[in-house]
Amino acid sequence: MRRISNAAIGAVTVIALCSGAWLLGTDTGAEAPPQPSAAQARTGPGGEEPGAPALPPSPPDRIRIPSIRVDAPLTGLALTPSGSLDVPPATQKNLAGWYEAGTTPGERGTAVVAGHVDNSEGPAVFYDLGALQKGSRIEVARHDGSTALFAVDAVEVYDARHFPDAKVYGAADRPELRVITCGGGYSRSTGYQGNVVVFAHLTGSR
Repeated sequence: MRRISNAAIGAVTVIALCSGAWLLGTDTGAEAPPQPSAAQARTGPGGEEPGAPALPPSPPDRIRIPSIRVDAPLTGLALTPSGSLDVPPATQKNLAGWYEAGTTPGERGTAVVAGHVDNSEGPAVFYDLGALQKGSRIEVARHDGSTALFAVDAVEVYDARHFPDAKVYGAADRPELRVITCGGGYSRSTGYQGNVVVFAHLTGSR
């Protein structure tokens, strides 16, 4: 498998996740997904825990986030010709994807997982991602039979026009995970205006 830097992903990484197909097609006042509060943001640089030792590379098969009832298979995602990350099929609302040319979850570096917030039928796999809180557990079952265990460090929301590529996709000295979906403001003409991003680090494995 050819590995390339996450920096190759452009600022429009998850634009295809953000049409808001369910809200756009609903006239009954459907509720927008939860958004992270300021209390879930990073408090400042430094002071990071070293985390658990890195695991050997292994493709992930499944992601579980017990506190928001996520239990979903993972499919590999590549880059589109425009440099954005491709997305899982919108018709499979409980399917998430991982950037398979980058770091595998549990390996040293920054692994990236993305999924839809909704589709035309209703809430999708990461609809409640914005409700996640610091310290929450994320489990990634891997093809080698191990499960990588992560703890959430922060949950933040960014306007798409000012998405911090380096902060989200930049290299890390410890095994880290980013989980991304749509969020921020919502417009019936353009869909969601930004992205919810979860920052997490490896705490162990089983």
